[in-house]
Amino acid sequence: MNQREQPAVGIDLGTTYSVVAVLDENDSPQTLLNAEGEPTTPSVLLFQEQEVLIGNKAEVAKADHYESIAEYTKRDLGKRAFHKEISGFEYPPEALLAFILNKLRKDAIVQIGEFTKAVITVPAYFDEVRRKATQDAGYLAGIEVLDIINEPTAAAIAYGFQQNLQESQNQTILVYDLGGGTFDVTIVKIEGRDYKALATDGDVQLGGVDWDQRLVDFLSEAFLSAHTIDPRNDPKSLGMLWQQAKNAKHVLSQVDECSIQLEFQQQTLPVTVTREKFESLTADLLERTRFTAGQTVKAAGLEWSDINHILLVGGSTRMPAVSRMLQSESGLEPDHSVSPDEAVAHGAALHAGRLLDQQQGRPTSFSVQNVNSHTLGVIGVDPETQRPRTAKIIPRNTGLPITAKREFRIRPDQQSIKLEIVEGESRSPEACQLIGSCMIRGIPADLPEKSAVEVFFKYREDGRLSVKVRIKGTDIILDNEFLRENTLSSEQLEVWRNYITG
Repeated sequence: MNQREQPAVGIDLGTTYSVVAVLDENDSPQTLLNAEGEPTTPSVLLFQEQEVLIGNKAEVAKADHYESIAEYTKRDLGKRAFHKEISGFEYPPEALLAFILNKLRKDAIVQIGEFTKAVITVPAYFDEVRRKATQDAGYLAGIEVLDIINEPTAAAIAYGFQQNLQESQNQTILVYDLGGGTFDVTIVKIEGRDYKALATDGDVQLGGVDWDQRLVDFLSEAFLSAHTIDPRNDPKSLGMLWQQAKNAKHVLSQVDECSIQLEFQQQTLPVTVTREKFESLTADLLERTRFTAGQTVKAAGLEWSDINHILLVGGSTRMPAVSRMLQSESGLEPDHSVSPDEAVAHGAALHAGRLLDQQQGRPTSFSVQNVNSHTLGVIGVDPETQRPRTAKIIPRNTGLPITAKREFRIRPDQQSIKLEIVEGESRSPEACQLIGSCMIRGIPADLPEKSAVEVFFKYREDGRLSVKVRIKGTDIILDNEFLRENTLSSEQLEVWRNYITG
């Protein structure tokens, strides 16, 4: 039995659904039901005057109040504002996610008592700015974020726990995580109770909602062809279309065809969609996941024959085409042994227990090592062409934590340096994502010619970055403040935290 000072809580903050899990007295992960008695909470918000409805109540109101609905917020993390105004007001994505986290926290407290700490999961392909925004969302909801753990890694931990793998049992698994709004592939080597990510890749703009979008457009085009009016032009009708498309997708995962009755402006149209038609409409989306999975296997230095298991995670993996494609690629029967909806939260709770044990100086039952999903570097100037170039410091798929450095020459009269920090694989800065900048001040005026500064990147296990700059050959550490793009200021964080948590 555990003797932790507070419960070990893991939160799968999903694009479409969120789940909370806790370790019981036997250190087994258990899903906590929300206030409505459900294991999953729709990540949907409905704004009605001064009230914010979250979860099922917002989901069922989508057809009638689509213009006041916020959903798929996770896709907007790293941007200054949510993609649409709600009641004439722009919300930062962190605040919208914090409303969801606050509900999850309050629902959990009813069952397990007060807690302040939790592990929150993120897509493996999230960049540094999105990870910071996720931590900020936790803070706004009154949660101390113990760690940010990648969703596929959390699923692998849940799988290893469920299989009760022993020290002598080594496996290399591919975690294929197709959720409602994001897609990840991660290769994880499991050696007994040690979990080591070898490579990861993904797409933060690809998920089940894109399959839904294809059905929305298909149904709308059929209605437009029959009645010369487009049901997508009316918010209420569009909200109904999205619900019908999602329901049809779920039905087509079970049977070969689905009948849908469309209604708009006193006109009706019955439409029958077959699974074959749905799969043809979305074949290119599935192909994107196939290509990414193959590239990730190569990035890990492996062949498909080196993979022992393919673990399916995320509700969208219930589509039969996913399993068929992966079996064709790998020759393996994809593994459905963990719950696609709950495995990530379960792994996060197990990781939370491990971290709480570490904090109390207790032995831990397993270890985890992640890799970074994007190359980190700074924008420099090519000495030959004098054109801006990306100077790589930490290549993608490097084991974390890691500290790396790179040297840059400075002029004798140079008083300051502006470092622009980017993530991406291209040598061209324009093709990379700017994540922030540092103004480096305090360079001594009497440095000899050809002096250099050393830029140190410290990249933590949770994918968070800190930057240090030193004058080479000296003990002089230069002052810098790392300013991230599109993140809330400390003053904004306090205002939103007070508003959301009261």
